[in-house]
Amino acid sequence: MARLYTNNLNIGYSERLIVKSLSVEIPDKKITTIIGSNGCGKSTLLKAMTRIISHQSGTVVLDGKDISKENTKILAKKMAILPQTPESASGLTVSELVSYGRFPYQTGFGRLTKKDHEVIDWALSVTGTTEFRSRPVDALSGGQRQRVWIAMALAQETEIIFLDEPTTYLDMSHQLEVLELLQKLNLNEKRTIVMVLHDLNQAARFADYIIALKDGEIVKAGACEKVITPNILRQVFNIDALIGQDPRTRKPMCITYNLIKGETKNEENINTISTGMCVNY
Repeated sequence: MARLYTNNLNIGYSERLIVKSLSVEIPDKKITTIIGSNGCGKSTLLKAMTRIISHQSGTVVLDGKDISKENTKILAKKMAILPQTPESASGLTVSELVSYGRFPYQTGFGRLTKKDHEVIDWALSVTGTTEFRSRPVDALSGGQRQRVWIAMALAQETEIIFLDEPTTYLDMSHQLEVLELLQKLNLNEKRTIVMVLHDLNQAARFADYIIALKDGEIVKAGACEKVITPNILRQVFNIDALIGQDPRTRKPMCITYNLIKGETKNEENINTISTGMCVNY
């Protein structure tokens, strides 16, 4: 059984149920992406799995223990989360922000130890942000800032990292920069990555496992080839999608799509790509 899984999880706000009886396993040392339309429960699920919000019923289990009963510092040594809109780091330097990742390991007056400084230096190095260590976070570009936030998560030294839409507001090159960094961390550091993405082709390209949600329930969970299909995308997004194969990665990719209005069209699969269209980057 996986280290991290949910069992009949129900999550809601007031009387509105957002996530319904959801049971899912997160593959160890893999990249898992959660996809779905706005309001389907993606971010809500992520927050519940990291105990940012509480759930109404069911369980989130990590290493055989219900996380709702786990000690906060122990849990923070096992999982880190980068929210969709991180809290402002106004006035902080890059090094100061990354040092916050060492909080679970601090005792007494919270002074940084030699070990803390070594981990901070490592996190800056891995994310390619060492040269920014003395700069104010506010002075960095969007892509640079996102890498610094990831460095803070890495400084927490957890084996599982959650990210809620880590590419939001970034341009195409910075999106790739962040996703390739996460892929590198997964491959080289064996970190388990769980993230919410809106871009279907990015999800297919970088994920080993995809969870497709609709109205708080799982429509399909599995390998990219099992989820990025015309039928599943029709159910999840109400679109008629043409699915081809990425010529570089051999992963499935959405070439084009139409919003389904009235009678649905027959499923189509194409393996050729029109010229003049940016289909890979």
